Amino acid sequence: MNSLGLTTTLCCVLVVLGTLHCFSCEQLDPLFYNTTCPNVSSIVTDVLTNVSQSDPRMLASLIRLHFHDCFVQGCDASVLLNDTDTIVSEQSAAPNNNSLRGLDVVNQIKTAVENHCPGAVSCADILALAAERSSHLAKGPSWEVPLGRRDSLTANRTLANLNLPGPNFTLDQLNSSFAKQNLTVTDLVALSGAHTIGKAQCRFFVNRLYNFSGGNPDPILNTTLLESLRAICPNGGVGTNLTNLDLTTPETFDSKYYSNLQLQNGLLRSDQELFSTTDADTVPIVNSYINNETLFFEDFIASMIKMANIGVLTGSEGEIRTQCNFVNTNSSAFDIFTIQQSKEEMVSSI
Repeated sequence: MNSLGLTTTLCCVLVVLGTLHCFSCEQLDPLFYNTTCPNVSSIVTDVLTNVSQSDPRMLASLIRLHFHDCFVQGCDASVLLNDTDTIVSEQSAAPNNNSLRGLDVVNQIKTAVENHCPGAVSCADILALAAERSSHLAKGPSWEVPLGRRDSLTANRTLANLNLPGPNFTLDQLNSSFAKQNLTVTDLVALSGAHTIGKAQCRFFVNRLYNFSGGNPDPILNTTLLESLRAICPNGGVGTNLTNLDLTTPETFDSKYYSNLQLQNGLLRSDQELFSTTDADTVPIVNSYINNETLFFEDFIASMIKMANIGVLTGSEGEIRTQCNFVNTNSSAFDIFTIQQSKEEMVSSI
């Protein structure tokens, strides 16, 4: 899609967002840091370019990290907060535990940004920018990110357990999870397309291989895929083994994810449900993206901007954290920051 088309799409998206009557959303602006940190997008790009050369999967992980932030008390960087005497971290919630990646990369970005623009850019905005830059670096769509979010002073593990959709969700459960965030069926299908890149651990889909129903595999899973996945994920074996979410072009952001669903090659149950649920209103959307990748990119942009406006803090709300893992009142007490930030490197995830 050419730059003019994407610009036109963005303008239309912002007009639509303007009808949502969200006061905080209206304060977000792609030009927010033009004076205080005009090179912030370039700084994010430089860090991610270097990281992705050695770890291409990190691009998918950062999109997921942004998603897991926004679905829990809004896009406020609460997912980045570590456990302290006053914070119960969302990182230990069931959907996040031993699966979040990219916390260390966000900290690298934050350090680089602080070196250029101290105290100016929030961690919440860094997450939003990192997700957009990750899409672009994976040869997917890019867009102007509305900015001006501030960081939360709290985290909410309970909401993380309640609000984040799971890999084995049915379509009804997925629709309910997205509706809680005022996201539509189109948003659900478009945002699920982020699974066109990245990998998943066996533990997120192994039940489909051996014991989906009555000791049998999931009947809607392609039998050829079933056999190859059983070789990667033995019954009762290591649940942290990894495989690609997209069998066709696993490191390129494109519409092949939807073609896989048509062939019953969706890795996660929550993926395949979009196409294989009888009479589901998601099916024609999946088909439209298979036939029109430009439409998928346009809808993905619109849905990412919409999601990134959920529950944002602006103005004098929250704060601009100095370190993304701790609220500022605790920052000086945690000189072990660099040790804490690396603990998530011990695990692999989607």
